[in-house]
Amino acid sequence: MMLHVPEVLTTDQVRELRATLDATDWIDGRETVGPQGAQVKRNRQLPEHSPVSQSLGRTVLAALARQPLFFSAALPLRFVPPLFNRYEGGEHYGLHVDGALRTVPGTGEQLRTDLSCTLFLCDPDDYEGGELEVVDTYGVHEVKLPAGDLILYPSTSLHQVTPVTRGARVCAFFWLQSMVRDNAQRAMLFELDQAIQRLRARHGESEESVALTGHYHNLLRMWSQV
Repeated sequence: MMLHVPEVLTTDQVRELRATLDATDWIDGRETVGPQGAQVKRNRQLPEHSPVSQSLGRTVLAALARQPLFFSAALPLRFVPPLFNRYEGGEHYGLHVDGALRTVPGTGEQLRTDLSCTLFLCDPDDYEGGELEVVDTYGVHEVKLPAGDLILYPSTSLHQVTPVTRGARVCAFFWLQSMVRDNAQRAMLFELDQAIQRLRARHGESEESVALTGHYHNLLRMWSQV
């Protein structure tokens, strides 16, 4: 399941993040991937442990905490703190699959990457190329969202960023471990939760919505790993 989460950041928040990012130093993005990724990755990133990266990452996670749609779809348990990348002048990232495990900086703990997130920090008109292409059973999906919007997709997906031929593509990206490991189970819980919300909005609380909410929580209790 891929999900577009709109307006994670406000226009003012995007502007503040970009002002900070545009004034900082970037490093070769290949320093944060393994040998396979280094063969196809050509971009720049903020250093993982830099105070700027950590501060901006906290801003992103705080904004996500106010997004019920994101929580409903992801059911997040733990996050890898957001990183930040920049593509321009033909830079790109070829087809790859994200690593299954990531170390959470500063803790030494391993996190299973169930879901990948890209938060766009520039508008589509600001650059050419730079589409996020996600490959799944149903084909290739191109993603290029407004500044402040986020795309959520399974980390098992083959994906790439196409070459940026004009302007600069600036994004935050990160991974999370979900309370529900299985993608299909997580998708069913999301659809059930959204149906309950629509039912409540249309008819208020009812015997049916209470019953469905009970099923939702019992399924979450059955499937969650916490």
